[in-house]
Amino acid sequence: MTENQTVQQKSVRRNRVAAAACFAAALITATVVGTQSATADGAAHRTAAARPAAVAAVAPGLGSARLVQSEDLLRKGLKPVGATVALTGRQALSACSGEETMRDLTKGAATAYASVNWTFDTDGLLTESAASAPTGTAAATWEKQLVALVQDCQDEPAGHWYYGAAHTLTTTGGTAHWYPAHNGDGTVTGGVAVLRSGTRVAIVELTGAPAHVEGIATAALNRLSS
Repeated sequence: MTENQTVQQKSVRRNRVAAAACFAAALITATVVGTQSATADGAAHRTAAARPAAVAAVAPGLGSARLVQSEDLLRKGLKPVGATVALTGRQALSACSGEETMRDLTKGAATAYASVNWTFDTDGLLTESAASAPTGTAAATWEKQLVALVQDCQDEPAGHWYYGAAHTLTTTGGTAHWYPAHNGDGTVTGGVAVLRSGTRVAIVELTGAPAHVEGIATAALNRLSS
C-alpha cells in the first residue's frame, strides 16, 4: 500500500467518525442536574437522566459506575448536559480508531463492557469505552493494542490533526497514558488517554477542553479502579 493510499484511508476513517460523533451528539437528550451522576440501570442501551445516587454496577466487575460521572466533570469546570450509556462495547473507541469498537478490539472476549458519551454546554464532547478482561494477561494485551491505536495517529502529514507525545500518570489503582490532541495548526484541542486498572482497560477522549485532559484522565482512572 502506498503512502498516499494510507493517508487517504485515515482521512476516510476520520470523516466517518466525525459524522458518527455528530449523529451521536444529536441523540443525547438527557439533562444533568447539579452534581448528580448518570449511571446505567441494566438496559443494554439507554439515554438516562441523572439520578441523586449512583445505581449499582450491572455487569460483573464493571458497569457504568466505573465510568466518568457528572461530578467528575463539574469539578473540572465542565458543565455536562447529557449522557448516553451503553453496555454493549459497540461505541467507537476514539477519533483515531474510526469505527473500531471495544468489542472489535477484544474480539468479544471481555467479561463486560461499558461506555458513555457526555455532551457539554459548549461544543465539547467526552467519550469513554471500557472492558473487563478475563485475565491480567488479556488486559495487558488490550492495553498495548489501545496504545498502538493512539500512537498510529501521532505521525501525520502537515495540516492534519494529530496526537502529541505520551504522558504517564499513576495512581494507587492503576496507570494511564494520556496524549494531547492537536489541530493541523498545532493548537491543542483536547486529548485521549488509555487506562489500565487490574483486569479493566478503557480509553477516554475529551474534545474542546484541552486544559482538562490530564484531570479527566485521572478521574477516569480513579473510577475504573474503584
